Amino acid sequence: MSETTVEKHVFQAEIQQLLDLVVHSLYTDKEIFLRELISNASDSMEKLRHMEATEKNIHEPTLPLEIHITTDAEAKTLTIADHGIGMTRAELVENLGTIAHSGTKAFLKSVKESGSTPGNMIGQFGVGFYSAFMVADEVKVHSRSWREDGEELVWISDGKSGYEIEESPGQERGVKVVMHLKEELSEYSEEIRIKHLIERYSNFVGFPIFLNGTRVNEVEALWLKNKSEISEDEYKAFYQFACKAFDEPAYRLHFSADAPIAINSLVFAPSENPERMGFGKVECGVSLYSKKVLIDAEPKGLLPDWMRFMKGVVDSADLPLNISRETMQDSALVKKLGAVISKRVIKMFEKEAEADPEKYRGFYKKFDRFFKEGIATDYANKDALAKLLRFETSLTDAGAVCGLTDYVSRVKDGQESIYYLVGGSREQVESSPYIEAFKARGLEVVYFTDAVDEYVVESLGQFDGKKLVSIRHGGVDLEDHAPEGDSLSEEQTAALCDFLKTELGDRVTAVASGKRLVDSPVIALVPTDGMSPQMRQMMRAMDENFKDDIKVELEINPRHPLVKKLAEAKDSNPELAKLVALQLLDNALIAAGLLEDARDTVTRMNKLMEKAMG
Repeated sequence: MSETTVEKHVFQAEIQQLLDLVVHSLYTDKEIFLRELISNASDSMEKLRHMEATEKNIHEPTLPLEIHITTDAEAKTLTIADHGIGMTRAELVENLGTIAHSGTKAFLKSVKESGSTPGNMIGQFGVGFYSAFMVADEVKVHSRSWREDGEELVWISDGKSGYEIEESPGQERGVKVVMHLKEELSEYSEEIRIKHLIERYSNFVGFPIFLNGTRVNEVEALWLKNKSEISEDEYKAFYQFACKAFDEPAYRLHFSADAPIAINSLVFAPSENPERMGFGKVECGVSLYSKKVLIDAEPKGLLPDWMRFMKGVVDSADLPLNISRETMQDSALVKKLGAVISKRVIKMFEKEAEADPEKYRGFYKKFDRFFKEGIATDYANKDALAKLLRFETSLTDAGAVCGLTDYVSRVKDGQESIYYLVGGSREQVESSPYIEAFKARGLEVVYFTDAVDEYVVESLGQFDGKKLVSIRHGGVDLEDHAPEGDSLSEEQTAALCDFLKTELGDRVTAVASGKRLVDSPVIALVPTDGMSPQMRQMMRAMDENFKDDIKVELEINPRHPLVKKLAEAKDSNPELAKLVALQLLDNALIAAGLLEDARDTVTRMNKLMEKAMG
């Protein structure tokens, strides 16, 4: 064939169909064409690298394995060149013009059979080259095969009906793709735009990428290196570059796994929480890669939402490079990947908390809301997450914290429950009458003092086989305890309970003597299925018309001087006894955080003071 002979070909029908799909609907973002072509160049050089081990006669063996990208804004062209294996004439026809190797037939068949949109199918087939036609009205592929007898050729197409192949002298080994850009997409011939795309999608490709003669990708893919080869400074630099972070990482997890899925991952927990600082909800900070090529910088559905504060990279060679964002959440592979990473991250926190409790305590103080959100929303991991919770208890010093595992290690023989009380602060909880019986018996009580803790406890339900029980509620069975002081007799106590039930009416569901009190005269217990004060508050915040009558069980302390006096007064001074009975209930409701209208309380208190002053 002479130098001027042009060999013309018509695209196979399937290729024409594919091109139409690609140009009009295939990719969400047109800009990923560059990622596709760089990945193809990288794959080609990877093949050459393997070939060097077995083949002796490789054309131009000393050519460096590099990718060179050139922009020409004036000519509106973009060129991507590699020194990979290149293609022969037959391979140009086979790879770019027919369905033999491109995966096109299988792709189209799958689209047809499933009735799915092409964007949802692309991940399973290697048809990335054709994305060039999303931005170009003409594509030239200059090629020189690695074989010594290879020709120097150019493949030319407008991406519509067919293509031409002719000789193109002066080619080095490899492939050079020259795209003449569509008028409205000439932005891709500007250096600054292309540099941004390389850094975004292809920064960690394993070969040097030069843009107009200057190397762009200088940060290594640390997640693929051995941990022993990486210094602390390198980890920090990677965190700040790859995660666009300004703080230092608090913790990191660097691991590789082959089963159940191939994973190389390097993720970090930051030292500052932007949500806590008022910056609004952060987006997922862990990027998803396949063989060092970015698939999605903010993959929704990869990790549970509560883990959005984590930053870093997850790379899986098992993941199809072209998986679309639309199918990310439906992909079983991505779900499996996310499940493995989530479990590893939680385990990492557990180990770090054990190794340095003080450091973890400082970290937890800033990030506790994420862990609590996880317990309420991430059913698969809630039991593991529960081990990461920290709180004060009746046995810890003020300011010191422990976890549920510590609590369980200290429970008394036969204790089947983890006791807790929700309140605004440690001081408020400790001054509460609810705590008296538990302190007297040496039973540890967890203090939950965060507004969201109520939901955390409800979501959790139990830990290590022990039910979480609120000591504010009725139905808590306590062992007998020898109380101090004289008590009303059983008959006197029963008579007083009847009097109180009559006077307090339907404001109380029951009045009884119990085992809860040591120093206080009475206590208001929320029925087992009743709402706590915190839950009521939240319901009112969500619905201004929320109404729910407050009914409590009243427990009295028959050893308390005021209760004993009341037992006498109900017969000798019934008017005063009624006032005191109502006031005791209101006092108990105040202590419980359940008194919503104090007007009657104040009026009654004034009457009582008048009587006291004679």
